[in-house]
Amino acid sequence: MVTLLFLAGVFSVIDRGVLAIVVDPVRQDIGIGDEQVALLQGLAFGLFYAIMGMPMGLLADRVSRKHLVATGIGLWSLATIASGLAQGFGSLFAARLMVGLGEAALGPCAISLIADLFPPERRGRPISLYMMGQGLANGLAIVLTGLVLTHAAQGAFTGLPLLEALAPWRVAFVLFGAGGIGVAAAMALLTREPERKGASIPASAKGVAGKAELQWLWANRGLTVPLYLAFAICFTAAYGAGAWTPTLLLRGYGVSPAFLGTWLGPFAMAFSATGPLLGGYLLDRAMQRGRTGARFTILTLAPLCAIPSALAVLAPDPRLAAVLVASSNAVFACVGTVMFATLQTLVPANMRGSAISLTLVLNTLLGATLGPLLVATITERLFGNPAMVGWSIALVAIPCVLISSLLYAIAGKSTHAAFHSRTG
Repeated sequence: MVTLLFLAGVFSVIDRGVLAIVVDPVRQDIGIGDEQVALLQGLAFGLFYAIMGMPMGLLADRVSRKHLVATGIGLWSLATIASGLAQGFGSLFAARLMVGLGEAALGPCAISLIADLFPPERRGRPISLYMMGQGLANGLAIVLTGLVLTHAAQGAFTGLPLLEALAPWRVAFVLFGAGGIGVAAAMALLTREPERKGASIPASAKGVAGKAELQWLWANRGLTVPLYLAFAICFTAAYGAGAWTPTLLLRGYGVSPAFLGTWLGPFAMAFSATGPLLGGYLLDRAMQRGRTGARFTILTLAPLCAIPSALAVLAPDPRLAAVLVASSNAVFACVGTVMFATLQTLVPANMRGSAISLTLVLNTLLGATLGPLLVATITERLFGNPAMVGWSIALVAIPCVLISSLLYAIAGKSTHAAFHSRTG
C-alpha cells in the first residue's frame, strides 16, 4: 500500500508540475503570457482541488479510501493526457481543472491509510516515504521532461501513433498521464482497505456532514488556526518558487533544458529524498522518547532553511543556482512530513482524512493559486522584465517562510495551554 501511495505521489507531482518546465514552449504554441501561465499553474489546478478538498476528506473518513484514491489517480491521469492534446488556453485550463479534481482525493486518503497501518511511534517514516515520492517527483519531472523534450525534438517518437504528430511538450503530458493509469489499476486490484483505528468523534456529534469536524477544529482553534495557516503560507513560498525556478535558470542564466535534466533534476531528487527521511526520523525519535513538543520545534525552524534557496538569483554560476534551488525540496518535504504526522496524532481517528484535506485546501487557495501568480505579477508589473523572475521569487518566498516560522512557534506554545480531548 505504501509503495503504491509512493508511486501515486510521484505521478501526482509530475502531472501537476510538468507545466513549470515547459512554460516557454506552451506560451509560444498557444499564444499566452506569463500571467496566463500562472493561472494554469495555480488557479486552473487549484480551483477544483480547493473546492473538492473538504468533500474528498469527508469521503475519505466514510468510504473505501483505496477505491477513492484509485478513481482520483485515473481521473487526473486522463486529464494530464488531455492537457497534452489541448489546442488553446480554454481547453488547457479545463484539463488542469480536472487534474486538480482528481488529485484532491490523494492526500486525505494516503495519510489516513498510513495512520491505520502503523502505530503513532512508527508513522513518521512511512509518511516520509510517501512524502519522499512527491519530493522526488520534482526532480524526476525535470529529468524526464528534459529527456522527452530532447528525444522528441530528435524524432524519437516518429512512427508511433498519436505521439509523432505532437509537439515535444505535448508528448511529455501524454506519456506521464499514461503512466498514472497503471498506478490507478494497481491500487484498485492489489491492495486492501485497513481497519480504522483510534478514538473517534462521538456519534452524537454527527449529523450534517462536516459539522462535527468543524466543531472540533473551532474548539481547538488556538492550535489549529496558526498550525494550518503556517503550513499554507509556507507552501505559498514553495509553490511560488517551484513554479518559476526552472524558468529562472532558463531565462536568467541562459541554460538549456538539458542542463535542467543534468543539474537541477538530480540535485532536486537528492534533496527530496533527504528532507522527508530526516523529518520522519527526527519525529519518530522524538515521539519514542516522549518529547512530543519537538515536532513544533522542527516545524518552527525548518521553513527558515529555505531562505538560501530563495536567494538563488544571487548565485554567480548556474550550477550553484541549481543546487540552491534544489535545496528547498528538502526543506518543504521535511515540513510536510512532520506536519502530516503531527495532525494524525492530534486529531480524532475519524477526522484524519478531513484534517489532511483542510491543509490541502488552504495550501491550494494560498499556496498553489497565489504563489505562482504573485511571482508572475511582480515580474510583469513591477519589474517589467521576464529575466527578473528570480528577484520576484525572493520577494515572495522570504516573507512567507518568516511568517510561517512565527505561526508554527505560536502553535507550539499553544500546546502548553489546555487542549481539548480528541473525543471532543
